[in-house]
Amino acid sequence: MVETQQADPYTVRHGESHAPPVSLRERIKYLGPSLIVTGAVIGSGELVLTTSLGAAAGWSLLWWLLLSCWVKTLVQAEMVRYTIISGDTYLRAVNRLPGKIWRVSWPIWLGLLGYVPGTMGLGGIIGGGGQSLSFLASLGGISIDGTVCTGLIAVTCSLILSTGSYRWLQGVMLPLVLAFTAATLICSVAMQFTEYRTTLDDIVGGLTPDPAVFVAFAALALAAYGYTGTNSGDVTAYTYWSIEKGWPSYVGSDRSDPDWESHARGWMRVVHTDVWLALLIVTCATVPFYVLGAGVLNQMGIQPEGNAETIGALSNIFTQTLGEWAVWIFSFGAFFILFSTVLSGVGAAGRVIPDYFIEMRFMDRNNLSLRKAIIRWYLAILPLVAFLIYLFIPNFVVLIMIGGLTSALFLPIQCGATIWLQARNMDPRIRPRALTRYGLWVILTFEIVMAAFVVWFVVLGPLTG
Repeated sequence: MVETQQADPYTVRHGESHAPPVSLRERIKYLGPSLIVTGAVIGSGELVLTTSLGAAAGWSLLWWLLLSCWVKTLVQAEMVRYTIISGDTYLRAVNRLPGKIWRVSWPIWLGLLGYVPGTMGLGGIIGGGGQSLSFLASLGGISIDGTVCTGLIAVTCSLILSTGSYRWLQGVMLPLVLAFTAATLICSVAMQFTEYRTTLDDIVGGLTPDPAVFVAFAALALAAYGYTGTNSGDVTAYTYWSIEKGWPSYVGSDRSDPDWESHARGWMRVVHTDVWLALLIVTCATVPFYVLGAGVLNQMGIQPEGNAETIGALSNIFTQTLGEWAVWIFSFGAFFILFSTVLSGVGAAGRVIPDYFIEMRFMDRNNLSLRKAIIRWYLAILPLVAFLIYLFIPNFVVLIMIGGLTSALFLPIQCGATIWLQARNMDPRIRPRALTRYGLWVILTFEIVMAAFVVWFVVLGPLTG
């Protein structure tokens, strides 16, 4: 039993506690989970929804995009603060909330209800990757149907993810994220030397909220809000990657140690450095996509619709700013960034599934071998299930929108859970400052309003009916 506990990556392992790094240079050595999560964040939301929102609304919703990027980061940081200090996994923490139905709390049941629409979003991401691969092949004179390419991506992801390697994922995500981020930044700068250049009036108008414009594009705006920046799945994933990184074990569990508080706060600085690094990368990647969508596609009158021509339409953000040769950069980047989104997103989802069984008492928490087996089988199967969903609804923009709207519904639950867990279950010595707690309440209020908009505009259908 002791050996199982010591080998369990989701247990606070005794004997691994050590002093936190002091300097920024030393802290960088312990970073990593943000890079994996960023690999999931920068992908479908940015390439498809953000660009589509800019193409549809022009500059008018730039303020909304920035808000969507920034508002969820504090929840990400504070939820991981709780899991690292408490040693709970995400689902174990959520299951501490009051209001149990049978063996688990109500948010876990809601999570199960949201599983299908959430997986539909994954089907859209894989479908977008397939269309990107088909477009890339066509540039080389090879004609491959987008659906066939989607199937190839699903099978490839299934084989790769079944190995369950965290370090392999981390190594793949970094160059892909940085390369495509740099490319979009270069395009947004190059755009300023073309007929599509941004004016001061564009920026002022984009930063001035206009409720009428928001209502006109509410479904797309809310989907972009759910999938842009850190979405609900990314908040969950970040806690699991952080645990696998070893942060809870580095903090230690001996609360009687007089140096424990300063020790824990030192590791919180590492966590926050990781979180803010992710926010910086996401912002630098997301804003250029919107700028290019509003500056290029909107002026060209192009609106991506999710069909076989969508990737070709999106490629204009590169070709109209850098030249026709840039279609190769875009096609490679679009494929690899969507592919990386699948790898990191599915990889994180696999960590959650065994926790569902554990919290429902279908399996023992200490049965590490069974947990690993479930993760690997789930990771092998999920991309294939997502592919089947895409076959049934072959419109990847619509599927990604469904995933984004589902995420928007679950964001207030995560924020509320963070507030409750920190107030009731967290060591008071390591709770966040008052300003942070007030900020969480403001975010919770905003996210409840946004979830209500999702229900009103999408579920009840004023816009879709």
